[in-house]
Amino acid sequence: MPYRAEYIWIDGQKPTAKLRSKTKIVPDGQEPPIWGFDGSSTEQAPGSESDCVLNPVFIAPDPLRGGDDKLVMCEVLNTDMTPHESNNRAKAAETAEKYGSHEPWFGIEQEYTFYKDGRPHGWPVGGYPAPQGGYYCGVGADEIWGRDVVEAHTRACMDAGLAISGTNAEVMIGQWEFQIGPAGLLEVGDQLWMARWLLYRIAEDHDISAHLTPKPVEGDWNGAGAHTNFSTKEMRESYEPIVAACEALGKKADLHIQHYGAGIEQRLTGLHETAPWTEYSYGVSDRGASVRIPWQVHVEQKGYIEDRRPNANMDPYVVAQLMVDTVCGYFEETGVV
Repeated sequence: MPYRAEYIWIDGQKPTAKLRSKTKIVPDGQEPPIWGFDGSSTEQAPGSESDCVLNPVFIAPDPLRGGDDKLVMCEVLNTDMTPHESNNRAKAAETAEKYGSHEPWFGIEQEYTFYKDGRPHGWPVGGYPAPQGGYYCGVGADEIWGRDVVEAHTRACMDAGLAISGTNAEVMIGQWEFQIGPAGLLEVGDQLWMARWLLYRIAEDHDISAHLTPKPVEGDWNGAGAHTNFSTKEMRESYEPIVAACEALGKKADLHIQHYGAGIEQRLTGLHETAPWTEYSYGVSDRGASVRIPWQVHVEQKGYIEDRRPNANMDPYVVAQLMVDTVCGYFEETGVV
């Protein structure tokens, strides 16, 4: 019996790429093969040379269709089988191989905002809801909107075998978060992109859209980030590498800011639990710092750090690659063990 394989890939739109997908019917007993698509319709090729290649990199059971159907996360290649210029996974794979001995782990907190009828879900027509305060991890129909989508999404991620580790309502009304991890450099990117696809697809059935806009509403409202928790085997064993990692990130702060998501200056203002995008800082238990050292890490003198700068619309392949390259490269240059 043939099965359906939903091929998912990242397009070439700038400054923020979007997800695309289409269905292939695959004969019984065969793995999803390489496939192709019209790159001229996704800003990845001119019409005169429009073919691009879909190369499967991560396959999971399809929790929506069920049965033998699959979800197929793909990287985009040129027809000569070299990585397409939009393929950020390829560079991440090089970094993963170079610094694999440091055993980097990630946990990414993906914030997002539901929209309904052109406004954040739960917002009154032509007005504003009550100020922030009761929405974060709230309960009740006067504070929470979209929980049905969140529950369906969580179950779908679990059924697909993704490393989803939690969910919660966020500070702004209509805003939520899910977490993927712990996972390696490539795995966290593959799984976060697939989890995003599942979120969009499930919300579609509820006539709701999910957005990764970093500052959905101007004014006294929280933005949407993708706080990135990171550790290496050295950091998980002692505290000196924790501090060294924070120092390393500070030395390349501008480079990271440039690649942490479009519109980052709108969100990192120094307000609403952010540090200004023009400054770099780190501190224990400080959610107003660029990088937070969790209190239990300071107490136990080992663990991980949380980079609070990445936007909700960041590319996890890019953020994870940069963090590994910066921190592990610094470890090797300075002899941190």
